[in-house]
Amino acid sequence: MMVKNNKKELIINGAIKVFAQKGFYTATVADVAKEAGVADGTIYLYFKNKDDLLISLFETKMEEILQRFSSLLASKHPADEKLRRFIHLYFKLIEEDRNLAEVFQVELRQSSKFLKDYHNQNFIDFLNLIGDIIHQGQDDGTFKTDISIHTMKLIIFGSLDELARQWILSDDHHENLKKTAGETSIILIRSILA
Repeated sequence: MMVKNNKKELIINGAIKVFAQKGFYTATVADVAKEAGVADGTIYLYFKNKDDLLISLFETKMEEILQRFSSLLASKHPADEKLRRFIHLYFKLIEEDRNLAEVFQVELRQSSKFLKDYHNQNFIDFLNLIGDIIHQGQDDGTFKTDISIHTMKLIIFGSLDELARQWILSDDHHENLKKTAGETSIILIRSILA
């Protein structure tokens, strides 16, 4: 059983690299198998097709990301500090794994199966982490109470998402994401402070 899990992990990690470098539509299952060091047929023991591999890749990596964010936010810090830490961790993860960031930011959005047919609970849970921070801040008087949690969590995520996508698509990667995180957190937090 352990060997199967290791192979599945090798395949997912190989897919991340291949999809980031070649693009989801250009990449083949054979490319992924070669990168993972497994036979082509082995891929089909774990995944129905390339779309299934992409969705499984997303679910696996989002679970890991959700765990990192959840443990960060389990602290007793005030809501504004939690939001600042959330923003910094978001950009840190983008910088840590550029291939994964590219798959999430670019390749997933080109898959009509992913966008139309897949119920994306992990993404909803991710957005709800932002909502929980805002809710905490409204309850303790840190954040304005006349703003919609739903709207604000989408504004915050949309801002982070677009800044990350611009960084990934740019040829100039000298832009410091730590600086971007600092500037973004100041702007977003000030906009909702009570």
